[in-house]
Amino acid sequence: MSGADRTSLAADLRADLAAAAEDGIGPAELLGPDVPGFARRLADEAGVRRAPREYLRYLRTSIAGALLGGAAGFALITTVVHPLLVALFDLPRSVKVPILLAAGVFYGAAVAFAVAGSVAAVRIRLRHLPYTGNTANAMAVLIPAAALVAAPLTVGFARLTGYSTSPWVVLTECALVVAAHIGAVLLARRWALREPGTSFAI
Repeated sequence: MSGADRTSLAADLRADLAAAAEDGIGPAELLGPDVPGFARRLADEAGVRRAPREYLRYLRTSIAGALLGGAAGFALITTVVHPLLVALFDLPRSVKVPILLAAGVFYGAAVAFAVAGSVAAVRIRLRHLPYTGNTANAMAVLIPAAALVAAPLTVGFARLTGYSTSPWVVLTECALVVAAHIGAVLLARRWALREPGTSFAI
């Protein structure tokens, strides 16, 4: 809801309260037991358009963007970046790069591409929906945070299973990552709609 809408609703509410007072009706009697219902009726009468949540649409678009971005990043890293780094930094065999550092850089870059693809897909494909800019900005913050939470959980689960490559283990690991992404997108959309225009700038 915009500032103009809030101003209009406040004016309508004051007018309703004043008219009710003239008829001897108190505020509690005017509002009734269903305050949210009264607020919805007031907004509908004022012609305020409520922004659609479209959670499923945002989820589909963000996941598709993440898959495309992650795949593009993986291809770019393996075919261009990695050979270039090897050529630029031809370390002697005696120098051992820690495996965790190498894996962190490699997969971290792929995750960065996935996040960028997810945010870009939402911002471009759903730009006609209200507060998509706010939602995309929130996603840019919440998806990396969710990845930081999901990563140790996924690694810990993999370690418990002895880094098994059996289908159910791999599917569970994927489910943990997808669940974190879904939670981040839903929270981002909810956050953007809760207080549009103030939480994040478009």
